Amino acid sequence: MTENHDGKQQGGVPGRQRKRFPGISSRAYEHPADRSALVALRKLTGFDTVFKALSGLLPERSLRLLYLSDSVRVSDAQFSHLNDMLRDACYILDLDRVPPMYVTQNPVPNAMCVGLDEPVIVLTTGLVELLDEEEMRAVIGHEVGHALSGHAVYRTVLLFLTNVALKVAWIPLGNVAVMAIVTALREWFRKSELSADRAGLLVGQDLRASMRGLMKLAGGNHLHEMNVDAFLAQADEYEKAGDLRDSVLKILNVLPRSHPFTTVRAAELKRWSESRDHQRLMDGHYPKRSEDKDASVSDSFRESAGHYAQTVRDSRDPLFKLVGDIAGGAGDLAGDLGGRLRTVFGGGAPKEPGKDTGGNTGSSSEKDADGKPGEGSEA
Repeated sequence: MTENHDGKQQGGVPGRQRKRFPGISSRAYEHPADRSALVALRKLTGFDTVFKALSGLLPERSLRLLYLSDSVRVSDAQFSHLNDMLRDACYILDLDRVPPMYVTQNPVPNAMCVGLDEPVIVLTTGLVELLDEEEMRAVIGHEVGHALSGHAVYRTVLLFLTNVALKVAWIPLGNVAVMAIVTALREWFRKSELSADRAGLLVGQDLRASMRGLMKLAGGNHLHEMNVDAFLAQADEYEKAGDLRDSVLKILNVLPRSHPFTTVRAAELKRWSESRDHQRLMDGHYPKRSEDKDASVSDSFRESAGHYAQTVRDSRDPLFKLVGDIAGGAGDLAGDLGGRLRTVFGGGAPKEPGKDTGGNTGSSSEKDADGKPGEGSEA
């Protein structure tokens, strides 16, 4: 494409040089917790039945008519700068069809991507008025990331079931059944936001703009009073501060929310931006959509499990530390008991903790002849 005199490429794609990711799969930027939470959601008893039933009942046409009749559709004639950003985001992430986008009157800054057959992006006026151009570009990229990942379908089901839960709250068993699925959906959606934040960074390719946008969502349009480093320090304090009571309160605080806390999102995004995975992606090495059908489900499971295990090991949260200590203590106890049982039934001498049979200090896990962990041990 060539650029016109306005500095924009013909076809409405803004002219600033950004890297494009042809054929990129959503697997390239999806957070491991997003994938594992979705797997857990799909395994939830009754979810499959509810989802299939709702797919035919949800008033998607009514939803589209509602936005068409009572919101402003983004186009070349209306909010043209947002339309340019939308087409730019779809161009960078190589989304075949540009989803319709609407601006709706609501002072609360928010954005969402909903729809079953086709995603629809909705921005509130509060958000449009709050963010500058580069911050908004990251948000629109965030929503396009939801569309590419297929998140809009489950988001729509969540919105519908939340409404249903309010209506059947007076039915004890009915409300419990619906709220179990709503709670699982919310847990997944919070994780999916971490994936979409990454998509927003891939589109905007400006970490500072992404950070500014998250700070504004937390503290309003007062950037002159805020500082990115201090904001990230809040996330660090939140993650490690307090005792077990605070850990429980953190869980209770986040349960009713659809999004993770903004400081946590900022810290997660910054960590990913500095990772090797992000650098490889920016260098053009990423999974393609054409390879999705051949993607290994077991590899995704292992990656998700590894992510959670690493999170528990690295976390400074008191509850996570306790879980890690209990797990480690259980492993030590099992090893000690195993040694004693071998002594009783096999006649051998019990091994001292931290020593192998030859008396050398080392790992308690079994190793093969090459010194690598055996099949029964953890790497």
